[in-house]
Amino acid sequence: MIVCKSAAEIEKMRRAARIVVQLLRETGEQARPGVTTLDLEKFVERRVAQLGAKPAFKGYRGYPCCLCASVNEQIIHGIPSARRLQEGDILSLDLGVIVDKYIGDSALTVPIGEISESSKRLMRVTQEALELAIQKVRMGNRVGDISAAVEECALRNGYGVVREFVGHGVGRELHEEPQVPNYGRAGHGALLKEGMVLAIEPMLTAGSPDLKVLDDQWTAVTLDGKFSAHFEHMVAVTRNGPDVLTRTE
Repeated sequence: MIVCKSAAEIEKMRRAARIVVQLLRETGEQARPGVTTLDLEKFVERRVAQLGAKPAFKGYRGYPCCLCASVNEQIIHGIPSARRLQEGDILSLDLGVIVDKYIGDSALTVPIGEISESSKRLMRVTQEALELAIQKVRMGNRVGDISAAVEECALRNGYGVVREFVGHGVGRELHEEPQVPNYGRAGHGALLKEGMVLAIEPMLTAGSPDLKVLDDQWTAVTLDGKFSAHFEHMVAVTRNGPDVLTRTE
């Protein structure tokens, strides 16, 4: 069942979203060569508590941490560890918090030191795909319009589109209906109605989108070892068009 939120509920979600955005910005600033992803996890856990929120990921379906920290070929759900970040890495940070029973959820990919032009382009195009998808979040459109926008941007630029992991509705639960794939046909899928809140999250790969999940049962990596980027926004469907809850500027 798709749950449409009231204006008051959306404002509660906006408060959670703002905390996520702040935490992702602060964590990205901490991410530099020599720092471990476990260092970032400890930082996030401390800051979540200081900001009066609760972690949405820790304990969810058994996930052990507050933060997903995915490096280079890791696509999503990277468990923080003693792995030290190195110059030239790219790091995808995915974070969710709970504030007043509502979820805030967002992700971004950050450079570690100076990175290659190819990595910069991968990140830029993934962000572009997200922005094009957001423009499709309008009453009367369908989920497939969002999905097709991501896929068309990725393929036009020569990137792979991950199919095993998708965006989703979000609210009191981290994952609600409808699913929002990063591939699909325009004009198909669930009708977008006022009050729906969607987490749209393109995951693009520099090579093949084929993946495997590591023995930790969480970390998904590209089979060919090529880099992946991940960006995510929470977007509400309104009469005035898309309302990006995780955008602060």
